[in-house]
Order: sequence, then structure tokens, then C-alpha cells
Amino acid sequence: MDDLFAEERAGRRRAAQPLAARMRPATLDEVVGQEHLLGPDAAFGTMVRSGRPVSMILWGPPGTGKTTLARLVAGSTDAAFEPMSATSAGVKEVREVLASARHRLEQDERRTVLFLDEIHRFTKSQQDALLPGVEEGTVILVGATTENPFFEVNSPLISRSLLFRLEPLGPDDVGSLIDRAMADPERGIREPAQIDQEAVRVLAERSGGDARLALNALEVAGVIAAGRGEQTIGVDAVEEALQHRVIRYDKTGDQHYDVISAFIKSLRGSDPDAAAYWLQMMLDAGEDPEFIARRMVILASEDIGLADSRALGVAVDAAHALQFVGLPEAAYALHHAALFLATAPKSNSVARTIGAARGAVEDTPAAGVPPHLRSTGFRGAEQLGHGVGYVYPHDHPGNVAPQQYLPDEVVGRFLYRPGDTGAEQEVAKRLAEVDRRMRREGRT
Repeated sequence: MDDLFAEERAGRRRAAQPLAARMRPATLDEVVGQEHLLGPDAAFGTMVRSGRPVSMILWGPPGTGKTTLARLVAGSTDAAFEPMSATSAGVKEVREVLASARHRLEQDERRTVLFLDEIHRFTKSQQDALLPGVEEGTVILVGATTENPFFEVNSPLISRSLLFRLEPLGPDDVGSLIDRAMADPERGIREPAQIDQEAVRVLAERSGGDARLALNALEVAGVIAAGRGEQTIGVDAVEEALQHRVIRYDKTGDQHYDVISAFIKSLRGSDPDAAAYWLQMMLDAGEDPEFIARRMVILASEDIGLADSRALGVAVDAAHALQFVGLPEAAYALHHAALFLATAPKSNSVARTIGAARGAVEDTPAAGVPPHLRSTGFRGAEQLGHGVGYVYPHDHPGNVAPQQYLPDEVVGRFLYRPGDTGAEQEVAKRLAEVDRRMRREGRT
């Protein structure tokens, strides 16, 4: 009789759970997506199926299955599952869990899987408290994080764990989850019993690869449709449940670095469409627009430079426009600059010159200014030899005089080598004539 009541209570608890919790996979075979982790030859899947998991860090966006996989790791070894959130636990709680795990291992020979959600929020001292338990095998640590663990997790902890990266689910994967939720009579949607396929497509595409978000939105859409007396969940109900398109972007987290990287690489790669896409994503997500503008100013010289010197002015003007009018109106100026930078001819000669100049300075720490180039702005300078022998360029044809400007130790090294695109082609021609007049050879 007690078992009957226990089963009844468990059923009531399941019924009260949100759809995403009810549909949580119970086996690896039920997990959708993450083929790179769960395929027949994948390390993670092989390890879990063999029942011999080790400590690991699961890194990926929300709703990609980190908690589910952690539970399956525990289930594969019949281990005790100890969930802990880094937002509420401290060093004291960590030590208590480790003590319980040690006792469990010594008394029952049963392992403990410590699932630490949002491990990136643990301080260094809290992470350090985990090290003895992980090193000794007292616990199998499964840390979950949405942030790059190389930035947020202590190196000693990373070195003692395997790192597995989870990817956002594709629309097809999310669509299969929705179909499964509609078809499951026990765990799935109670009513309405059907969903329009266009509604499935919209929900799958707009959930941003987040399974939990998709299922929660499906549940809300079902409530909306049922409340209207509709027999089918339609696009209108899904749109209302979603409210707006989800942008997977955290301006303080990993996406901050990844998206700005994609934006800059799109500008450098001369793809205006991609540049506009990533720029708009950042603006819609609330990224600091001054940060974006600064990166464009840097790129204007780093990747375009003398190929089109107007690029620097356009980028700086966009930054000034942002300060002058602010958002949202300054979005025009930012897109204006992004499109100009993306379509401009590219040259990294400025960056190469900086590198070459830095190397030359490091190689010649004792180099001094040649006497004829030294300052003559004080009495007695000439007696010291300052300025003696200096040739005024404007007294010579083409305003170029054949004289030495580098210190002796650097003569013969060419730090600037023009690119072969855009306006820099003309720069190369002019410089070739200067080199001829200066009797310098070997730049090209």
C-alpha cells in the first residue's frame, strides 16, 4: 500500500512539473542533438555507456542538455546524484558534500556525482575546495557552465577534468522535441492534441536552439490555444508565447567575445552581409555601442590602412555620431561605417609595419639619433655637431634628398612594405620613386 501511495505522489509531482522537466530524457537514446558527444565513437557517449565516467565540465548555451547529461552520467554508474548551484552554495556546503561522498564511498562503495551548475560563478577559493575531492576520486565532478571555462574556471580544476562542449540544437532537433511532446500521452501536452506544422517551424527556428525554452513556449502556446477553444496550436499562439525572437547573447559572457570576433572577421573578410548581421545582433542584445565603434576604428587602420585612408575617418566619424545623437539613431552611422569598412580594399601593411618597427627597436636598444638629425634648438648645438650635414629636402628635385634617416644599426631594414590593393598601389609607386632618389634598394 505504501508503494502505491508513493507512486501516486510521484505522479502528482510529475504532473505539476513544467513540460520541459516532464520531457527530460531518461536515457542517452532519448537525447536529441549533440551527435558529436553521443555518437557511437564519441568519447562522452562511450564513457557513459561503459559506466566509467570521470570528472568533466560541460560547456554550452542554456537549454542544450547539460543538466540532463549530468543526471545520465550519475545513472550510468548507479551513483548518488548531488546537485549544487554555484549561486547558492559556498565552501562550507562543498566540504559537506565531499564529506558525505567520502562516507558513502567507504560504507557502501557507492560513488557520488556532484553536479555543480554555473561552476563559473564559483570563486577561486570555492573551486579550490573541490580539488581534493576530484583528485582523490571522492566525487565525480560534473560542472556546467555557459561561459568559456578557460576564462572562468581555475586551471587546476580544468586540468583534472575532461571538457565537453555542447552546441545549440538545430531547428530539426527542436522540431523533433516538439513532435515528441505532442505525441507523448503521459509526459507531453495535454491539450490541444494537435499543432500546426507552420507553428512547429516558427517555434523551432525562434527558440534559438534552446530546448527548454522551446518546450516552455510550447506549453504556454497550448494554454493560450486551449483557452480560446482552439483544437490546434497555431502560429498566433506560438508567436504570443514567444513574445519576441530570442537572441542568444550575453554581453558579459562568452557570446560577447564570439560575436564581436565574428563581426570583426566579417569586416576583414569583406562580407558586408555578415557584418550587418552581427552588428545588428549586438545592438539588439544591448551591447555597448562605444565598444563596437572602438573596434571599428582599430580595424580601419589594422586591416584597411593606406589601401583606403578614408576608412579611419569614416570609423571615427561614426564614433562621434554615436556620442552626438546616441542610439537608436546612431545605428545608421554604425551600419554606414560597417558597410564602408567591409567593402573597402584591405591591407594589413600598417600592422606589419608596427611589428617590423617593434622588432627593429628591440634589436637595437643602443641605437642613437644620427648627429645630422639631432635637435638644433639650443645654443651651442652646432658645436656639438647637432644638425651638421643635414640636407633640406625641399631644396632638391621632388622634395627628396638622398640622406640617412635611420640609425646606423637599422640602415638597410625596410619596415614598411606597401600592399597591392586600393590606393596603396599608388603609394607603392610614389615610394618606389622616393627609394630610387634615396638610392635604397630591396623594399619589394
